[in-house]
Amino acid sequence: MTSGVSATNSAAACGLRSGRLSGKALEVEIATAAVRTPDEIGRAFQAWASRPVEAVIVEQSNMLLVQGRKVIAEAAAATAMLTVYGYREHVVPGGLISYGINLVWCYQRAAYYVDRILKGERVGDLPVEFPTRIEMVINLKSAKMLGLTISPTLLARADEVIE
Repeated sequence: MTSGVSATNSAAACGLRSGRLSGKALEVEIATAAVRTPDEIGRAFQAWASRPVEAVIVEQSNMLLVQGRKVIAEAAAATAMLTVYGYREHVVPGGLISYGINLVWCYQRAAYYVDRILKGERVGDLPVEFPTRIEMVINLKSAKMLGLTISPTLLARADEVIE
């Protein structure tokens, strides 16, 4: 069984639908917990700890990123659950692994567009950009706490390894 921590927003709902479809295709049961505040995160992990949960996938949401990342890392460590994220920023405070876009790059590109707009360019004339680089970040300290050995191949493929 895989579980997902998701906030109650439309982006998380889209990710949840996608996760359920993927789970069905892979014949993996998906259990979810919709959390509205960081205080609800610990209870979700405790509920999963009483079930045969193999991994937790944390949805990409502002609340889970800004207010919840440290709480999630602590809850995952306390319950010894494998937890996967979409942002590097979750791995720094103790998350296990992330695979996703670089938020700093996105913010820099947003600033670039704001600058162009403030200098008089029309929004409709600007090209649409999407992040094209996906990064993998692994926290070896968290892996060790979980009793995991990360393969040398996976470590070599990681963009960043936190020790």
